[in-house]
Amino acid sequence: VAKHPGSRGDKIVAQMGTLGGGNHFIEVCLDERDHVWVMLHSGSRGTGNMIGTYFISRAREELARRVLGYHVPDRDLAFFLEGEPLFDDYVEAVGWGQDYARANRELMMLRVLGALREGVSRPFQTAKQAVNCHHNYVAKEHHFGADVFVTRKGAVRAGDGELGIIPGSMGAKSFIVRGRGNADSFHTCSHGAGRTMSRSEAKRRFTVEDHLAATSGVECRKDVGVIDETPMAYKDIDAVMAAQADLVSIVHTLKQVVCVKG
Repeated sequence: VAKHPGSRGDKIVAQMGTLGGGNHFIEVCLDERDHVWVMLHSGSRGTGNMIGTYFISRAREELARRVLGYHVPDRDLAFFLEGEPLFDDYVEAVGWGQDYARANRELMMLRVLGALREGVSRPFQTAKQAVNCHHNYVAKEHHFGADVFVTRKGAVRAGDGELGIIPGSMGAKSFIVRGRGNADSFHTCSHGAGRTMSRSEAKRRFTVEDHLAATSGVECRKDVGVIDETPMAYKDIDAVMAAQADLVSIVHTLKQVVCVKG
């Protein structure tokens, strides 16, 4: 925290193991064999955003100070030069934020499985393998003969044989996939369905009755507070999957029966 004043120690501790709002969720799903899956989507709980905001500000300061020898048309294109202390600080902070996000998800998963064991009378066993993948993150990788930093925004890694998660929306299907290692995509696929409209537009256009119909059969919030997350505000997940058939293959198709929003 002292090194990166864009973060807040109180939030880091208090928010560990918590879900957050927006499109973050915890779901209980059934696959094509009626096996139960627990799927959750969350990140660094705002800490990553704070880190990013701080370093964007510093990059803009550096842009104004440096003599680059060429013109950057917009201050939002400000950057650090590799080898500078701020570059190394940023890479370190981003890595820490991603580790925090993963630990946050792992703790939530332990809590959800504990709640299931307490609330379900029939004993169950968990599978030996869990699928855990970052989204909205940076990774140093080797592509086309060069070591590069890959930023995946609204995307996840889909290396050859790697398992990934592609969620739909409340009331829609989700998928466990295996990457095809498509080099042209930098071993990447989409993270989910993606929105077709803004949150404010969804609230303006749809009603609670529309949301009730779209989430029929799913135990979830059905009040005006989640209209911005209604399935109609998102793309058709089947169309999204068809468009990236060269990037991933479908291993399991999941249908949620319970969806918890923050």
